[in-house]
Amino acid sequence: MGHGRARRIAEELLALLLAAACPGCDRTGELLCDECRRMLIADPLDLSTPGGLVVHAALRYEGVPARCIRRVKEEGATALARPLGSALSVTLAAHAPRSALLVPVPTSRAAFRRRGYRVPELLIRRAGGRGERMLRTARRTRDQRDLNREERARNVAGSMRIAGAPGAGREVVIVDDVVTTGATLDEAARALRAAGYRPLCAVALAATPGRHDTRKIQVNG
Repeated sequence: MGHGRARRIAEELLALLLAAACPGCDRTGELLCDECRRMLIADPLDLSTPGGLVVHAALRYEGVPARCIRRVKEEGATALARPLGSALSVTLAAHAPRSALLVPVPTSRAAFRRRGYRVPELLIRRAGGRGERMLRTARRTRDQRDLNREERARNVAGSMRIAGAPGAGREVVIVDDVVTTGATLDEAARALRAAGYRPLCAVALAATPGRHDTRKIQVNG
């Protein structure tokens, strides 16, 4: 690389940094300040979906973690996937056996075209793991954000399928970025079981807090 090109790259990186604002506190000139980075240290909580799948989440989807995740998903701030991946790695290490396949929840085609990357897969890589892209979307679904518990379950029912060979009892751990009602994880588990795989649990980067601020909460939907 020539000196002139290296200098231009350095200048572009400096401009990016100066234009950046920490997603946690809006401090300018910081991609992520030290104080907000500490808010991304894993603080695990356990949940269960309506279908009985156990979910281990690394963080609560609120405050600094929520703002960082939204920036990754909505603004293309993939640099934040590294500290978020560090939090996810703690939970994966605790609950995903080495023999189990890590299966990310599939990203819709529209979301992939919009972002250019698949968030669950990106997080698995930044956590030091390898995601197996086994789940595919079988049909279009509505945006889940404005749907209630029952509507979310109906929206995703039958929406996933397996691409590849039958599982023959192979153990898997389902991985997602954010769990809200658990409907998507239940559908992923259904598709995997139908193909002969055995979901042990799900691991999520973050979970929407329940009504009670406890270390173990029940996901109702």
